[in-house]
Amino acid sequence: MRKSLLSIIYHLLSILFLLPTAMQAQTLEECWQAAERNYPLIKQYGLISQSTEKTVANIGKGWLPQVGVTAQATYQSDVVSLTQASPLTPLQGERGTQVGGIYNLLGGNGDFGLKKDQYKVGIDVNQTVYDGGAISSQKEVARRQGAVEEAETEVSMYQVHKRVNELYFALLLTDEQIRLNDDLQRLLEGNEKKLQSMFRQGTAAESDYNSVRAERLKVVQQAGDLQSQRQRLTLLLNTLCGMEVKSPVKPEPVETSTRGYRPELKLADAQLAKADAQERTLTAALMPRLSVFASGYYGYPGYNMFEDMMSHRWSWNGIVGARLSWNIGALYTHRNDKAKIQLQRGMIETGREVFLFNNNMERIQQSAEIERYRRLMRSDDEIIDLRASVRKAAESKLAHGIIDVNDLVKEINSENGARVQKSMHEIEMLKEMYDMKE
Repeated sequence: MRKSLLSIIYHLLSILFLLPTAMQAQTLEECWQAAERNYPLIKQYGLISQSTEKTVANIGKGWLPQVGVTAQATYQSDVVSLTQASPLTPLQGERGTQVGGIYNLLGGNGDFGLKKDQYKVGIDVNQTVYDGGAISSQKEVARRQGAVEEAETEVSMYQVHKRVNELYFALLLTDEQIRLNDDLQRLLEGNEKKLQSMFRQGTAAESDYNSVRAERLKVVQQAGDLQSQRQRLTLLLNTLCGMEVKSPVKPEPVETSTRGYRPELKLADAQLAKADAQERTLTAALMPRLSVFASGYYGYPGYNMFEDMMSHRWSWNGIVGARLSWNIGALYTHRNDKAKIQLQRGMIETGREVFLFNNNMERIQQSAEIERYRRLMRSDDEIIDLRASVRKAAESKLAHGIIDVNDLVKEINSENGARVQKSMHEIEMLKEMYDMKE
């Protein structure tokens, strides 16, 4: 039982220790992906999608029946009425007899007509049957606007990759400098021990020993500065990626002849597609509209006005029909509106050409830098070999008393400088390659 419990604890501890390692982003591609997930702007994609869906849904509701409810109470200064003094009264014959008959129904004399206070509670329903494509074109504009906003977000997200590249390759270069610093410390420490032994044997001066020791301590101080720099870069990269990056892996050189589709070009395409959709809305605005409608109300007076003149009672009233409308006002501005969209297209195309021109200039410069670093790296190894040979010869000469210790320190620093230069050339070339690949 005790062994089983210890085994479970051991496995749990193993999992806990392995989890941080599994969550460490090491490669440049992993850092790109982690930074995209961690960057707050990534939430914008979901918000844009939801907003576009709701906008399109609201536009689509234009096909639903449009219902309006009204309640109205009015008092007017005059109304339709008939009196004994009416122009109809003097009429003779059959028509005069009919008018007289109306008065007899009301008691033989007096006035009759509508009341001045009138009331109405009603509902109006209008259903679009044909809109000339207005709703569908508006929905397309809304979708294209969402695509433009997503492309704008992608352009901003692209800058995150560049920030990751800056920090990642700076961290790689710092790691290389720390490694070379350790090699320099070991080299100086080896010479320091030799001089210490020579000093004890009386074949070297104490000042020579102290000089090498001081140089080693200075290199130790530089190591402290490099470690502080590494901590700062690591903290920045961890914060940007939202993950712990302990051991960045040096990426392999990549081909730079091809390049991915830049988000700036995708943005231009989305803007052009939106302009096309806007132009279709102009065409739809010129088309006639067909709708059916129904209207009904309960109130006074109703549609049968003569009956209401006699009864003064509230009644139910209704009407249904079809309506064809054509607003030619859109013709007045159609040409100018279409010209404005053409100008908008021209500005988008100009922006695309400017981007491609500047991007091409940047690629030419990057290609030239990559080729320069390649030429430098071809001679770096030879320089290092020569510096190492000179340094070994200086160590031998110092042991035989031909040169002093300052000459040896100079050769050691020259060799280390050559190694640092090679690391810088390699890291800078890789950075240019991956910046150009993006």
